Amino acid sequence: MYPPQCWIWVTTFFFSLLSFSHHGSSSSSYSSSVSSNLLPTNLLDTMDGFQNYTGISDFRLVNRRKLGACLNPNPYIKIQVSPTSALADDQMVTITVSGVLLPSKGDWVGMISPSHADVDVCPQNLLQYEQTGDFSELPLLCHYPVKAQYVSNDPGYIGCKKKECKKFDQRGKCLVTTCSASITFHVINIRTSIQFVFFAAGFQAPCVLAKSNVLEFANPKKPLYGHLSSVDSTGTSMRLTWVSGDKNPQRVQYANGKSQTSRVTTFSQDDMCTSAVLQSPAKDFGWHDPGYIHSVVMTGLKPSTGFSYTYGSDSAGWSARINLKTPPRGGSDELRFLAFGDMGKAPHDASVEHYIQPGSIAVIRAMADEVSSGKADSIFHIGDISYATGFLVEWDFFLHLISPVASRLSYMTAIGNHERDYVNSGSIYLTPDSGGECGVPYESYFPMPTAAKDKPWYSIEQGSVHFVVISTEHDWSKNSEQYQWMNRDMAFVDRSRTPWLIFTGHRPMYSSCGSVDPRFVLQVEPLLLAHKVDLVLFGHVHNYERTCAVYRNQCRGMPTKGADGVDTYDNKNYEAPVHAIIGMAGFRLDNFPPKAGRWSISRISEFGYARIHTTKTQLDFEFINANTKKVKDRFQIIKS
Repeated sequence: MYPPQCWIWVTTFFFSLLSFSHHGSSSSSYSSSVSSNLLPTNLLDTMDGFQNYTGISDFRLVNRRKLGACLNPNPYIKIQVSPTSALADDQMVTITVSGVLLPSKGDWVGMISPSHADVDVCPQNLLQYEQTGDFSELPLLCHYPVKAQYVSNDPGYIGCKKKECKKFDQRGKCLVTTCSASITFHVINIRTSIQFVFFAAGFQAPCVLAKSNVLEFANPKKPLYGHLSSVDSTGTSMRLTWVSGDKNPQRVQYANGKSQTSRVTTFSQDDMCTSAVLQSPAKDFGWHDPGYIHSVVMTGLKPSTGFSYTYGSDSAGWSARINLKTPPRGGSDELRFLAFGDMGKAPHDASVEHYIQPGSIAVIRAMADEVSSGKADSIFHIGDISYATGFLVEWDFFLHLISPVASRLSYMTAIGNHERDYVNSGSIYLTPDSGGECGVPYESYFPMPTAAKDKPWYSIEQGSVHFVVISTEHDWSKNSEQYQWMNRDMAFVDRSRTPWLIFTGHRPMYSSCGSVDPRFVLQVEPLLLAHKVDLVLFGHVHNYERTCAVYRNQCRGMPTKGADGVDTYDNKNYEAPVHAIIGMAGFRLDNFPPKAGRWSISRISEFGYARIHTTKTQLDFEFINANTKKVKDRFQIIKS
């Protein structure tokens, strides 16, 4: 029996077992309309059922609540926004509610986008629900609140510290005293209008007290959130991807006079998955228009070289000028990269959101310092990217969060369960963890050098490392396309050119929390040994754990501790891969059970990331605590 802190993963694995009979089948395209009767209805009817494998909270379910009428509303209640001018791309706004007679802890303000707050303005939703077989009360809002705050975040609200007399008698004595409060929201450019709505009665039975004026962004077409990735192993080309409200092609200007025109794509609700049993947020109330995604390849570059760029157009505006550095070419002597999984995002205000990963801000800030100092060449984010999980606007907030690092270095990604998994969608696991996204937003925002759509596996070389990046969410059985690709790719690695072979994916093969699919281990682990993989990086479990040189649950090699206290694995006589779980970059941390795996060497439940430096003969690995920036675990692998 796994300890309570790990049982979320056991629940996920239970649902994965339901897919065993479908293991050999895989969808070659995205599924836009799926149905399934595999999920037990008693789980679907309660929030508790969702909580343990999709992270749904009271606020996340606010759209499933019936909008009631507030009792005894008074004519004094108002909500005001400051500043009153058009919204900037990134700013703090102050929301003031006033005219409140009886402040309550259940009073809250929601940020709605687009600004429809009443069900009577979108009757078409009724037809959409009935077509899916959902005859419940229409949801509270046509468009879910992007974020929300209890008004009691103003410490003077409940005690009515800010008072105002609204009515006097003939002698000037106050007859009606009301209360007010102010709270601050962080707003970024999400291209659509927004409105702040004052609610009573909490998230369980909310009713509308007042609405602000509708706010628009000063430039909804502004090109924003540019992020980089490598397209090959030469270091001479870099892909730049950004988001804009402009459907017309834009340009990137770079390297003192070079220019390229963007390719423009987008996706729609029709591309999202849903189910007759489990209505997906992505298809319904979680939808937000993604605008237009621009992508361009900057060519004619030099590896390990810095230059500046700007992107946009004269009509839509231009980004600030940004400095980037290309990665070292594959086969060169040295590489410094940062790696982590399971980051997501968190608000820069006191809001609740649909899925918050509390460590993400500290991790980004710490890595941004490293990037600014020039101590990193590239970044690898191995699954569970934004945790938008069907609430599409949260991709914008994630892209905004990672901009300080992803706009300056190659930001490579692997797909995770919260990007891809959904019932009957072609993923191995039947859990609804993607919220109906089914990989579409992920592959749109993060185009990697993959073979084809919905085949999100690839390899790339940087410096002395050959990276193999797989999808643990797609079929990896021996007869699958992905398995054959893995085997073929690793078989042809030139170890004299790139002596280090690093294998990455999302779900682990070894974890003391027990979150391991034995089928995955049985099928894929022999490939790691056969091709002499040096280091395996996984996420999915939200902590840090390092193994011995392990195969089939047995330590085939143990590190020796040097005079400096650093563990050294000697791969001059290769015995097995070393595994490291690095899923500690944002999501709330998992504690370790009292009894660890016999192959476990180091276990740390702290927010952070991995810093890795390779030469031709040595790989140095450090786990960095994001809050203290101290090295909490260190090891090295050496070879001839």
